[in-house]
Amino acid sequence: MDTYTVNFPSYTIGEHAYAKIREICPRYGKKIVAIGGKIAMAKAKEMILKAVADTELEIVEFIWFGGEAAYENVEKLKGYNSVQTADMIFAIGGGKAIDTCKVLAHAIGKPFFTFPTIASNCASLTSLGVVYHPNGLFRELSFSKIPPVHVFICTKIIAEAPKQFLWAGMGDTFAKYYEATISARNVELDHLNALGVQMSKMCADPIIQYGEKALQDNQRKITSDELERVILAIIVSTGMVSNSVIQDYNGHIAHALYCTIVDLPQIEAKHLHGEVVAYGVLVLLTCDKNDQELERIFKFCKTIGLPTKLADIDVKIEEMDAVLTKTEQSSELARTPYPVTKAMLYDAIVRLEDYNRAHEF
Repeated sequence: MDTYTVNFPSYTIGEHAYAKIREICPRYGKKIVAIGGKIAMAKAKEMILKAVADTELEIVEFIWFGGEAAYENVEKLKGYNSVQTADMIFAIGGGKAIDTCKVLAHAIGKPFFTFPTIASNCASLTSLGVVYHPNGLFRELSFSKIPPVHVFICTKIIAEAPKQFLWAGMGDTFAKYYEATISARNVELDHLNALGVQMSKMCADPIIQYGEKALQDNQRKITSDELERVILAIIVSTGMVSNSVIQDYNGHIAHALYCTIVDLPQIEAKHLHGEVVAYGVLVLLTCDKNDQELERIFKFCKTIGLPTKLADIDVKIEEMDAVLTKTEQSSELARTPYPVTKAMLYDAIVRLEDYNRAHEF
């Protein structure tokens, strides 16, 4: 057996999570460069500055990440003197801002800390980065074994964020459970992969149990136990699974379909990643002939307004032929317990349309 090291980041969650900066960060140096989204930094800046006041920590500069998680923006950030002289990086914002900082930190060998300001994905806890072209089209995954040192999850900021991020994030999160367990089916897993697959259950059950109430509290811009549980599922549970399993178990039909259907202009223009992935989970469960879980996820999606049929994502069945040709060849289907074919996917989509007509409520 090869020797290997597993890195799981620690995290702090709560309305006053940033107060822990003064306890956790000084051991990594003094100079900090903060990089993130414009709105995100506006929300977090005063709280971060308050947290480092009267310490030896110094925020040298707040820098906009560039708007896209692209290598071109990483190269620009490398040129900042504050980046070159900083002891550590604070990554502030959503997935693209945090992944930009992550790729930057990996490239220049600096420790980084994440400050998610929305709960839409697990980027703030993972070592994996998603990289795009400057025009927003997907480029590639950036692999590393180094996750953030610590994640500071301020529930107050997330509660005040637009609800569509939490809404879509729930769809992307429960996908992790179904994709991990199905892709790993019938495989004798080593300890770390088995641990990740077992943890994936915590990506679905809290979402289904607490998601509706969490979304209501997000709409009211208040923190609550239900909202915190859902935030933890989206950011921490999913991130822990992603850090534990090999890429083969990190995706399946739901993400394979997203990666190809996103080429349709109406998807890119009007629909969020997790929203489309939620629809893909229903296609996955239909393909898998898992009627019990299909019913459970279908009811939940209908309850909170996640898509359950093609019309919900502004797609016509006639547009799916070219999409499914690419889906069948997706790298997200590298590990699957049965061959996933274009015909199987098309049949599942048609059957899901019929299921919608039979279960309108």
